[in-house]
Amino acid sequence: MYKKINLANNVPVLMETASEIHSVCIGFWIKIGSRYESPDKNGISHFLEHMFFKGTQTRTAQDIAVEIDSLGGEINAYTSTEYTVFYVKVLAEYMGPALGLLSDIFLNSTFPEADIEKEKNIVFEEIKMVEDNPSDYVHDLFSKHIWGDKGLGQTVLGGVETISSFTRNDLIDHINKYYGTENIIVSCSGNFIEAELVEWLNRTIGSLERQGIKKSGLGPVFTNKINIVTKDLSEAHVCLGLKGLPYSSEDRYSMHLLNTILGSGISSRLFQNVREQKGLVYSIYSYHAAYFDTGLWAVYAGTDKKHVSEVINITVDEMKGLPHSITDDELRRAKAQLKGNLLLALESTSNKMTNIAKQELYYGKYYSPEEIIRMVESVTLEKVKRLAGETAGDSAFALTVYGPVKEKDLKDSCKLLQ
Repeated sequence: MYKKINLANNVPVLMETASEIHSVCIGFWIKIGSRYESPDKNGISHFLEHMFFKGTQTRTAQDIAVEIDSLGGEINAYTSTEYTVFYVKVLAEYMGPALGLLSDIFLNSTFPEADIEKEKNIVFEEIKMVEDNPSDYVHDLFSKHIWGDKGLGQTVLGGVETISSFTRNDLIDHINKYYGTENIIVSCSGNFIEAELVEWLNRTIGSLERQGIKKSGLGPVFTNKINIVTKDLSEAHVCLGLKGLPYSSEDRYSMHLLNTILGSGISSRLFQNVREQKGLVYSIYSYHAAYFDTGLWAVYAGTDKKHVSEVINITVDEMKGLPHSITDDELRRAKAQLKGNLLLALESTSNKMTNIAKQELYYGKYYSPEEIIRMVESVTLEKVKRLAGETAGDSAFALTVYGPVKEKDLKDSCKLLQ
């Protein structure tokens, strides 16, 4: 059962109870991520997320680790382009201590100077880890090439130069600006008693007086650039894409189904054609990355340098051919796959917590699983074909290739993308 209330300071609390399960997951969501950072502070949301676990006024970092392990639970955080999340998941009987721990970290962290310098080195290693994994790193290059050096083009992790410059005052300023009641959502899912939860929250995060300011970001402009980043690697990594839809678009379920048909799952066109029939790749998939005001519909593939042009050509042909070739049977299978993925994911309290928070962030309202399934079922073949035509029909593609290739090697493919 879903319910929304406001705490004493007007912070919204989203609750979805499930008395038949044994766990509870509670998340504090802050409406700030890398796209809203100034270029000279890129990476500060993620760096600050790390620093929240370095000790509070009454707990050391080790105390935090020992306490959550003693509860048999999980406490963690993550940062994205548009939000930052702190969450705890424990057995229902430990909800009080777990919420006390999460609230202490969120409200009373001290950010010791010595730990700031130590944590910079840890984040540097995290950046190196991504850069050493080309199948991850190519997505950062792709975003920067499409969206530019600001906003959505900025990485979540930031760069060595910007992170090196962060001071404790920078962290405090970021909190004062954005970690206020204007930008916080609390999301809870699992086995809990509502009155107890609300009482705990009102004593902790509900007493926060700092209002904060609403974030503002640059309006993104999709640029259909072709970028070949030559690197001595065993394999070439390809990202190819088109402008997609905002998160709250009325056509979002048509897009999910279109993406499922193209490259989501082992029965998808790209997987069957490029991998199973032609043996050109080990990994190929499509995805739709949705944001508040725009989106990206893209394909990733990793392949030998001698197959790059062929993989690009097949992918472009598949995407451009979708408006005329999608069948009733493909749409039926895509609906079944999408519904199955949704319902299986919502068996987890963590995923339920995330689902209701994202709905509040992007829609400002709640849709039950039954309503979502009805919306999926209502998508017609005509709607999917229309969206395919509007998105892929005559649009120019953005392309990033990272690996042992040069632009001259892809002249024929590049002509197809325009």
